Amino acid sequence: MASTAAGKQRIPKVAKVKNKAPAEVQITAEQLLREAKERELELLPPPPKQKITDEEELNDYKLKKRKGFEDNIRKNRTVISNWIKYAQWEESLKEVQRARSIYERALDVDHRNIALWLKYAEMEMKNRQVNHARNIWDRAITILPRVNQFWYKYSYMEEMLGNVAGCRQVFERWTEWEPEEQAWHSYINFELRYKEVKNWIKYARFEDKHGYIAHSRKVYERAVEFFGEEHVAETLFVAFARFEEMQKEMERVRVIYKYALERIPKQQAQELFKNYTMFEKKFGDRRGIEDVIVNKRRFQYEEEVKANPLNYDAWFDYLRLVESDAEADAVRDVYERAISNMPPIQEKRHWRRYIYLWINYALYEELEVKDPERTRQVYQACLDLIPHKKFTFAKMWLLYSQFEIRQKNLPAARRGLGSAIGKCPKNKLFKGYIELELQLREFDRCRKLYEKYLEFSPENCTTWIKFAELETILGDVERARAIFELAIGQPRLDMPEVLWKSYIDFEIEQEEFDHTRELYQRLLQRTQHVKVWISFAKFELSVEEPQRLQRSRQIYEEANKSMRSCEEKEERLMLLEAWRELEATFGSDQDLEQVAKLLPEKVKKRRKLTAEDGSDAGWEEYYDYIFPEDAANQPNLKLLAMAKMWKRQQQAEDEDDDEDKAPAEEDEDDEEEGEASSERPAGPSPAEDPEDPRGEEERPRGEKKPRGEEERPRGEEEKPRGGEEKPRGEKKPRGEEERPRGEKKPRGEEERPRGEEEKPRAVNRKPDQHYFLSYLPMYSKAMRGHSTSDRVGQRGVTLCPLA
Repeated sequence: MASTAAGKQRIPKVAKVKNKAPAEVQITAEQLLREAKERELELLPPPPKQKITDEEELNDYKLKKRKGFEDNIRKNRTVISNWIKYAQWEESLKEVQRARSIYERALDVDHRNIALWLKYAEMEMKNRQVNHARNIWDRAITILPRVNQFWYKYSYMEEMLGNVAGCRQVFERWTEWEPEEQAWHSYINFELRYKEVKNWIKYARFEDKHGYIAHSRKVYERAVEFFGEEHVAETLFVAFARFEEMQKEMERVRVIYKYALERIPKQQAQELFKNYTMFEKKFGDRRGIEDVIVNKRRFQYEEEVKANPLNYDAWFDYLRLVESDAEADAVRDVYERAISNMPPIQEKRHWRRYIYLWINYALYEELEVKDPERTRQVYQACLDLIPHKKFTFAKMWLLYSQFEIRQKNLPAARRGLGSAIGKCPKNKLFKGYIELELQLREFDRCRKLYEKYLEFSPENCTTWIKFAELETILGDVERARAIFELAIGQPRLDMPEVLWKSYIDFEIEQEEFDHTRELYQRLLQRTQHVKVWISFAKFELSVEEPQRLQRSRQIYEEANKSMRSCEEKEERLMLLEAWRELEATFGSDQDLEQVAKLLPEKVKKRRKLTAEDGSDAGWEEYYDYIFPEDAANQPNLKLLAMAKMWKRQQQAEDEDDDEDKAPAEEDEDDEEEGEASSERPAGPSPAEDPEDPRGEEERPRGEKKPRGEEERPRGEEEKPRGGEEKPRGEKKPRGEEERPRGEKKPRGEEERPRGEEEKPRAVNRKPDQHYFLSYLPMYSKAMRGHSTSDRVGQRGVTLCPLA
């Protein structure tokens, strides 16, 4: 059955290739391999990770791996890489003893393999087995002494361990085999790094101890020669100097110290300086001690300028030192070194400190050395060095001209300043040149210089003023006036107010008051500043004329009219205050009162603030000034003024009534008031009189309404006061006088129980806009049905119609 089933199984047909011609695009084997690599068809998946959970599985894993390594070694013992992999695997398991055994077995197979020795020693060093590592390196350099790598590694290990003597011993053993040049350089660099000078010093002291002085000195000299100038040791020179000091060779000691100080950096020569100073104090004179101190400071400055040649402050200190204690040639040498360090950028801020080196150099040559020719050369060299097209230093030009004047060479001084103004004109140059000519009393030259100065800078008001002052001093008033006229006609000025003031003061000094008034009028056409008006008024007041007060008052009136449209109210207030001071000093009371009426009222207001981003920033309080004409144009302000006047009148009436009332009649008035109140029918009381402006007066919080006071319906007409009937049996209190019709009852006469003390009235608060608006209903009631000429109360206040 099985065979039958197999026979019936169909075999797939093989496709027959009909066209056996080569394809147009051929595929190479390289393309096939590249596609296989890109598609990763031949990559095998990594073996599964094995997790070891107990010690038994770990031992099985170790046994399996060791068996694999041993099989590989058994197959081919000469492949050292198998031995190294085996030892490194044992090392990774912290089995250092097994790894060491494997390396030893490998060395038995091939003891001349360099990589095997290196891996073996590195394993010992990595596990901090220093002695084992030393033994391995000793065996390696003994078996293979020509392998330089063993020597380098061995010496490096000893140096890292800090065993300088052991490292030196390794180098000594290496040099016995006469290695190549690089080995000797390594040995020298090692000695230079650690500077083992003490061995040389011990050697020299050994010779000195046994009386071989010449041999000891020769050892010191050999040591200095061995270390050279680049690797000088401070302790070597100190020991050498002490040795010579013990031999009483003082000059040799001094030479040794100076030689060492010139070659050792400052940071490493502190002990050397100390010993040198002590030596000079013991065996030298005062000059020697000063030389030590100066040399020490000079050495410090040399180090600073060597570190940063553009540190001009260090150069200044250095030059100050050498100027105080050196010859002229040495000082010149330092100056030449200093000025050779030009700033790298042609910007004036970088040259400001540098230029003072030249100035000090020139002053030193002139004042200390007394060499004018060299001083002139220094100035000319500096002026040639400065890039005048970009910037200049007027101080340098002026110092040069002053030097030439001191040398009585006036043409050279003028020539220098003229070339300075031609190359790079500056305000300071013009001022210095003009001052020079003024001192020489060359006024024609001064005029020409002023003209050049004004051509260069026509907006400089100070120059115009100085030019006019010069002409005034010379007595040419018309020329000075013409200069002032030209000055105020300039389209652009830096300080026009100073120029106008100088012109006005000039005319006042010449007592040309008409010209002064004309100047003030011309100035007021240009500006309406309050200080100009006040100055004009004070000028008119200062002129000794009969109409001076009237003229001054007229100017104040014109200023007040012209400044009504001014937005700066503080300036107008300043004008009115100056006017008031004038009237208080020279005017009458009536004039003073008239000016006082023009003064504004100070009002506190609030305005909304807006931040830069447009958001609300809260409110701000500020003070504003309201002038009388402004208050007349605003009806609200007029109403507030009326309310204030009414409140002031009421307070005055209350004070008068309180003074008239006798204390002895208070009790009787209270009794009669009580009887009258009990018999008084319900009706409007005097306090409730619709014509009385106090009928709607605000009561303190908690106070009850007076008896009989009721709300009147809207639209109901008020009864005339004449038609009001008195209740029958009502008695008039004794001492109460007949009041005119419409007068308010005094505040002290309200009803209260017998013996009860009068309650203190509420303190009047400062009236403001909201407080006065609360009195508007009583004004409307008081004025309803009355003409504007009705009088209220005894004071006779006229109520004006509401706007």
